[in-house]
Amino acid sequence: MGWFEALVLGLVQGLTEFLPISSSAHLRITAALVGWDDPGAAFTAVIQIGTELAVIIYFGRRIGRILRAWFLSIFHREWRADPDARMGWLVIVGSIPIVVLGLLFQDDIHSTFRDLRITATVLIVFGLILAIADRVGPQRRTLDDLTVPHGLGYGLAQALALVPGVSRSGGTITGGLLLGYTRAEATEYSFLLAVPAVLGSGFYEISKIGEGTSPQWGPTILATLVSFGVGYLVISWLMRFIKTRSYLVFVLYRLALGAALFVLIATGVLDPKAGPVF
Repeated sequence: MGWFEALVLGLVQGLTEFLPISSSAHLRITAALVGWDDPGAAFTAVIQIGTELAVIIYFGRRIGRILRAWFLSIFHREWRADPDARMGWLVIVGSIPIVVLGLLFQDDIHSTFRDLRITATVLIVFGLILAIADRVGPQRRTLDDLTVPHGLGYGLAQALALVPGVSRSGGTITGGLLLGYTRAEATEYSFLLAVPAVLGSGFYEISKIGEGTSPQWGPTILATLVSFGVGYLVISWLMRFIKTRSYLVFVLYRLALGAALFVLIATGVLDPKAGPVF
């Protein structure tokens, strides 16, 4: 992987990670469209560390309070009723599904799930599910109403993003809307829930960078830094956008992209398994 390719993929990652349109799908599609090798699941996981650092900085005070209260709740019973401590435990609970399923399906994540036909299908299907959730969800609950079963529900929705095209934020936001949470609350929890999952995945895959046909360290670091800067700007914009707008624009985009991908595959412009998978 060259420096220019890393720059482009870092931009794509930063622009799409927090929108409900699937960053992993866009990295895969971008590489296939311009004839680059598939950057692979390991590269994708590592550069997502950059976007999660953007989350940590943007929600820095909130995350700091959660970590402090959660740590104190381990040793002091009276802290266990604190809302921030509860959120810490609920983030851990919500992270369980993606850890378990990620380990169970790690071979498929690196191979089968990266087929562009699967990507196109889930872009459309989960776009429609997001539209339904945004339309019928009562949107009355806040994160103060979050329970262990709801945390697990969010976590299962996040785990679906192991398949490129589902979208980590899209999956968790959809789950939250179906559970009755407001757009802003569902989006905030999806960002908080992603932090341990993405950092864990990134550091788990980091040893594969620079090995064999995997991208080298220099371009990977560049892509990670670019995704951090762009991702921070996208978070700031999205948190303002959803206060007054629905997710319809993202649904329409997903449907259009999925349909276009099917056309490109059917006409032979794109090979659904283009590029080496590692």
